Amino acid sequence: MITVNRHTLSNGLRIVHAQDNTTQMVALNLLYDVGARDEDPEHTGFAHLFEHLMFGGSINVPDYDTPVQNAGGENNAWTNNDITNYYITLPRQNIETGFWLESDRMLSLDFNPRSLEVQRHVVIEEFKQRNLNQPYGDASHLLRALAYKVHPYQWPTIGKEISHIANATPEEVQAFFFRFYAPDNAILAVTGHITFEETVALAEKWFGPIPRRNVPPRSLPAEPPQTEERRLTVERNVPVDALYMAFHICGRRHPDYYAFDMLSDLLSSGRSSRFIQHLVQEKQVFTAIDAYISGSIDDGLFHIVGKPAAGVTLEEAEKAVWQELASLTNESIEAEELEKVKNRYESEQIFNNLNYLNVATNLAYFELIEKAEDINHEVEKYRAVTTRQIKEAALKTFVHENCSILYYKAKAENNC
Repeated sequence: MITVNRHTLSNGLRIVHAQDNTTQMVALNLLYDVGARDEDPEHTGFAHLFEHLMFGGSINVPDYDTPVQNAGGENNAWTNNDITNYYITLPRQNIETGFWLESDRMLSLDFNPRSLEVQRHVVIEEFKQRNLNQPYGDASHLLRALAYKVHPYQWPTIGKEISHIANATPEEVQAFFFRFYAPDNAILAVTGHITFEETVALAEKWFGPIPRRNVPPRSLPAEPPQTEERRLTVERNVPVDALYMAFHICGRRHPDYYAFDMLSDLLSSGRSSRFIQHLVQEKQVFTAIDAYISGSIDDGLFHIVGKPAAGVTLEEAEKAVWQELASLTNESIEAEELEKVKNRYESEQIFNNLNYLNVATNLAYFELIEKAEDINHEVEKYRAVTTRQIKEAALKTFVHENCSILYYKAKAENNC
């Protein structure tokens, strides 16, 4: 059981804390409630750009990394469609360096033109390498645009297209920062060898003077239910064909989320999972196949991705997937099969929360979706899922009118 302490500054910054004296290190995890879903459809990729810009110098600290290294620390960041997350770990005696650095870039970035150009170039090169020049790199763009017609999940974190970042003006970038990177739009999780009293004192000292920015409430269009099957076929310079299927499911806060998460494990996690056992090993329809959920805060997607074996068409591969999905609702799910998945999740959860940095990251996220203390009850929620819930989830979800299908074909000269 992780003991969680909490404090909220007058400017709205929420602080959650868990002490762990088994380490001499401290972790600060700063979660901003902003992701790709908060971007203008004509100005996408900004949240990911800021993941980089936040390391390009703040108003009083021209270089973020050097003080971190001098203090014996490490740091990194990541962005998705829902959140932007920064973390720093430091020896306990140097932890004030972390509060100083994080608070200064929350106060304001430097916004010098050179930093913007440097990070703009980095992001554009990443876009090219990951999404344009890598096999299957644009699959996420294609599938999201197929599955979502209204909600901003219709583009990935990297953005819709390079031009949105290439043409971003300093004024647009600055406006995005002051709208979202604010104390009243952030959660600071602090874990490791530090008391709650020390944490509050340092937070008040460094973050307290930053003014509240009155971040406007999020108001995103809800994706309407999909009522007909959607299909897209593309040809690319890739080694083999690939099948992508996406079904709409609930969001992260919905009780059914746990059933869908376990359903994905039943299908493709481990050698004894259904897809691997039946479609890879026995029938040899696929050389590889995976099922996973997006885990997004708003209504997400259940993904199935596979590469058919030599001589198997995408049509045949898709038919085999539908047959396997039908068996979930037509046949019984053995208690032992479900128990295996629950045991795997429980062991992963316990192992994950042994690390003070993982705890900081998880505390911040659970505080965002409801409350940090829920970190102690996740295993119970998975344990409570029944075979009936899983079958009901499969029955209502795995239907043709709820499915978007992408045939990603190798060009003829590559498929010989």
